[in-house]
Amino acid sequence: MTHHRTAAQPTQRGRDGPVHVCRPPAPSATRPAPPSYTRPPPSQVPSLHHALASSPGSGPSATRPPRPRPPSSPSVEFATMLSARAAAASPAASPLWKRGGGGEGGSSNGCTSCWEVRRRAAAVRVQAAAPRRVEAVAMDLAAETEKEEMAAAGGGVEDKYGEDRATEEVPVTPWAFSVASGYTLLRDPHHNKCLAFTEKERDAHYLRGLLPPAVVSQDLQVKKIMHNLRQYSVPLQRYVAMMDLQERNERLFYKLLIDNVEELLPVVYTPTVGEACQKYGSIFRRPQGLYVSLKDKGKVLDVLRNWPERNIQVIVVTDGERILGLGDLGCQGMGIPVGKLSLYTALGGVRPSSCLPITIDVGTNNKQLLNDEFYIGLRQRRATGKEYHELMDEFMSAAKQIYGEKVLIQFEDFANHNAFDLLAKYSKSHLVFNDDIQGTASVVLAGLLSSLKVVGGTLAEHTYLFLGAGEAGTGIAELIALEISKQTKAPLEECRKKVWLVDSKGLIVNSRKDSLQPFKKPWAHEHEPVTSLLDAVQSIKPTVLIGTSGVGKTFTKDVVEAMASFNERPVIFSLSNPTSHSECTAEEVYNWSQGRAVFASGSPFDPVEYNGKIHVPGQSNNAYIFPGFGLGVVISGAIRVHEDMLLAAAEALADQATQENFDKGSIFPPFANIRKISARIAAAVAAKAYELGLATRLPQPKDLEKYAESCMYTPVYRCYR
Repeated sequence: MTHHRTAAQPTQRGRDGPVHVCRPPAPSATRPAPPSYTRPPPSQVPSLHHALASSPGSGPSATRPPRPRPPSSPSVEFATMLSARAAAASPAASPLWKRGGGGEGGSSNGCTSCWEVRRRAAAVRVQAAAPRRVEAVAMDLAAETEKEEMAAAGGGVEDKYGEDRATEEVPVTPWAFSVASGYTLLRDPHHNKCLAFTEKERDAHYLRGLLPPAVVSQDLQVKKIMHNLRQYSVPLQRYVAMMDLQERNERLFYKLLIDNVEELLPVVYTPTVGEACQKYGSIFRRPQGLYVSLKDKGKVLDVLRNWPERNIQVIVVTDGERILGLGDLGCQGMGIPVGKLSLYTALGGVRPSSCLPITIDVGTNNKQLLNDEFYIGLRQRRATGKEYHELMDEFMSAAKQIYGEKVLIQFEDFANHNAFDLLAKYSKSHLVFNDDIQGTASVVLAGLLSSLKVVGGTLAEHTYLFLGAGEAGTGIAELIALEISKQTKAPLEECRKKVWLVDSKGLIVNSRKDSLQPFKKPWAHEHEPVTSLLDAVQSIKPTVLIGTSGVGKTFTKDVVEAMASFNERPVIFSLSNPTSHSECTAEEVYNWSQGRAVFASGSPFDPVEYNGKIHVPGQSNNAYIFPGFGLGVVISGAIRVHEDMLLAAAEALADQATQENFDKGSIFPPFANIRKISARIAAAVAAKAYELGLATRLPQPKDLEKYAESCMYTPVYRCYR
């Protein structure tokens, strides 16, 4: 290639002889500064040959598109590039390059346009290359141009991360490397082991000097972090510390949670997760899932493709409209899917790489959040009707298209008016599960089956009264009726008459049927109107009282004493979350019932002493059911969720409660054994799926429980080559 340079331009001695160094001449009073050039955005780079074709001296090709050319060999391409550079560098080709100067007024640009020559030459290569190589060449050009601009802006030192003020306006390409070694390995949460890297691994993976010399075991790391967590007095601080650990060292996070599940479950799940969602915008550090918003309508499939994992087996999705008992938290409800999937892995053994938390952001009606400067979601009123359902349809279709028919989609914390509709709509075409309706129902049914071993009788011999007729209340009521029907062979409609519900307007009775929402109508029985819970208790005389209202302190002393007056062992479940929304506390129930109540709650309560006896309240936590249920669905390859699978999960959980648990006052097995519990539930669910013909993983394993245990994720560190 021929360079035209003035005598003032220097040379350097290269390996093959003198090498020309392109340096712009210093501006003087008589010569204006060289014209500036604004680099086009990368999206326009592939079409730079059009700009080149229309430049001065380009000839008639400027008026017609370039003719297609067959793929050329590297030697031909190289010759083409040299010819293009020579042509672009010649005085006749472009007014930007002139010997001895030469714009109007005698200004000299000298070699300030060398990079322009390279750009033009690369554009010719784009024009001459095969179509499949156009994009790659264009990206090389963009990267080269960007690098030059970053070096110029940063005083000659490339500012590749855009950290200097001089490069604030310069676009940065976020190049990343997938090789897990050295500094990158220490910042990869999937593979990082912190100080547990062995001496051999530190040599093999370029970690020398990047870590202190000490080599510690994973167990010692767990001990240290538990010591640090116990120093925090505020539960939210523990939550933030746990989430930070999950982002640094995934295996250590799950090892910590599995080994200390009873202590840490209230931190990563209820009740602390409720406060975390309320303050999610303030504590937000790093995205942990996918956000699908109204802005993404028409391109939800592309949004899902942005997630790095493809083998997704479980999705937990929420729209944030009814987070626990806290109401509409909009986009900040993401804490619920993240927490649920942490439990899918820790308690159920589903691989973390197979889990995907998703928030559907359609706005929020929470005025406090809309006015919060730290709110991370759409600042608009919540979309409803056609706009809402079109986005949900697109999401459900995209999820099935990318991840297949066997991906379990768990709906979480949707408002009543959407939860029932979505479950009914997609249950026949997708593998869907609503934890608020079906998961809660299954764990409460398990608690009732266990309590029968304490109070006696059969399920059909008891009468049930609910405070709360939403998703949880009606879901539990339906599963109770289904189990009674299964046991007695009686019609489902007859079995429903054993169950009564009280909503905000009083007892649900036939005289109110015309004004009831569709999901409440099956529970409207013949009875005179009753407006208060106490009147309903005194009138119906239930043996089981269940609270799902989300309103705290509604099981008053009068209500509990009324239950104890006509039941030797009243069964009282206070299920609303978080703790502040619980219908009553464990201490209140045991004191007001003289220690005779069989009690369970949604959130954890400390043991209570009454008359010298320690009562350990059972926690009717969905975490008993959904991790094992999900594992059973995954290992069987089920394509649909059937109500009999929920009954099987409830029965499997109830069977694991022992007399030792009953003697302590608890009707559930301890969470310390949750992995074993989940394996048995998974085996029961999978067996039912095979029985119903819904399983696709064939042949069926001979021992489903052992197979479930073998499929469980374990968080112990792996050795690296």
